[in-house]
Amino acid sequence: MMIRRFLLGVLFLLAAGCSSPTVAPVAPAPPPPAVTYTDPPAYGVPFAQVPETKDIIMYEVNLRAFSTSGTFAGVTARLDSIKALGANTIWLMPIHPVGQLNSVGQLGSPYSVKNYKEVSTEYGTLDDLRHLVTEAHAKGMAVILDWVANHTAWDNPWIVNTTWYTRNQYGAITHPPGTNWLDVADLDYSSNAMRRAMINAMKYWILAANVDGYRCDYADGIPYDFWKQAIDTLEAMPGRELILLAEGARKDHFTAGFQLNYGWDYFGGLVSVFKDGQAATGLTTIDANETFNMPAGTYRLRFTANHDEVAWNDTPLGLFGGQDGSLAAFVLASFMGGVPLLYNGQEVGCPVKLPFFSRSPIDWNINPGMTRTYKKLLSIRANSEAIKQGTIQTFSDNDVVAFKRISGSEEVLVIVNTRPTTVTHTLDGTLINTTWGDTMNQLAVKQLGTTLDLGPFAYFILKKP
Repeated sequence: MMIRRFLLGVLFLLAAGCSSPTVAPVAPAPPPPAVTYTDPPAYGVPFAQVPETKDIIMYEVNLRAFSTSGTFAGVTARLDSIKALGANTIWLMPIHPVGQLNSVGQLGSPYSVKNYKEVSTEYGTLDDLRHLVTEAHAKGMAVILDWVANHTAWDNPWIVNTTWYTRNQYGAITHPPGTNWLDVADLDYSSNAMRRAMINAMKYWILAANVDGYRCDYADGIPYDFWKQAIDTLEAMPGRELILLAEGARKDHFTAGFQLNYGWDYFGGLVSVFKDGQAATGLTTIDANETFNMPAGTYRLRFTANHDEVAWNDTPLGLFGGQDGSLAAFVLASFMGGVPLLYNGQEVGCPVKLPFFSRSPIDWNINPGMTRTYKKLLSIRANSEAIKQGTIQTFSDNDVVAFKRISGSEEVLVIVNTRPTTVTHTLDGTLINTTWGDTMNQLAVKQLGTTLDLGPFAYFILKKP
């Protein structure tokens, strides 16, 4: 269209003999007036039991997979099960209407947000969301929402504000550069007006639905100064304790105000060790690198599953060698450092990939033994300051990850065989002939010698008596 207009202009000048017509000066258009935003009235009472970051056990809900109805009500009906598992923070994947223009997949991506201040009728109503949050709070669990700040759907009302979006050399709005996300339009953070609208929308759900924070999607794609501006504004809201998780790995997320970001390298290390047979000592190095010089009170989110990995890569069973391997990997993800995440379905060993562009309800009746093991592991973690924030001493070798965590007088020793075969682990000299209680076996006495035979994917979580 722009080329066509240019050619028409050239033809007009030629027809006029290339003369320069006299044109009256045109005054520049005044800038649009600043928009004033009014916050909604606060619904409910701010949750007083938001867990400290070190105590968080996070549970991710894919609404389209969690229940046969795919609704908020379907989550509310299973809150007791989430609570019994040991989780204290629920993360809901995006709850907004999904854009239809350039949509992909059967139902479209929930990360293509059509309106930041609306609930999708696919999931229910604002009242249904409020009820879910209220019931979760009553059971001692916080609720955070997935926030998509990098882009919007092409049919989001914001699209009329072209200066709010990244544009190409011809002035056309573009999808996020360097991606194949053609169903979304990239936001331009040089626009202060857009920033104000985004922060206002983030405040909206804290007030209108009484949620307790956000998991911020593709946080690495957003400038540091916006996150600082947004989080400073949210933290200034009176009476609120918020959980803020950045999906990214930049360490400046923590100085911006996030308490959590992703342990992507550790997850990749787990896959390389369990699936590809790399040396188990590599996990010790990754853990040290990920946690180096982190500000006090901040943590990496550690996981063996999330919605992206399970949809596009594989389930924990496929990645880590079946049920036993997935549990062994989870022990490392949740005990070596950071804050643990569970993705819905992994607690029952869901054997199929779960999409999030379509519905695929989880069968909650399979593998009850796995659920019991997850409950026991999370209970051990919840009741151990050493595991949550103790110092670490490592004794790993090629096949076994072994480490001790210490906090005050509490010492916990974790030993995990990362192989599908029996291995013999030579114990560090400081551990030879020591006595421990086996936390997975009602603290039964475990006397260590000079070596330890470990069955396929076997692990021990031992506590100093």
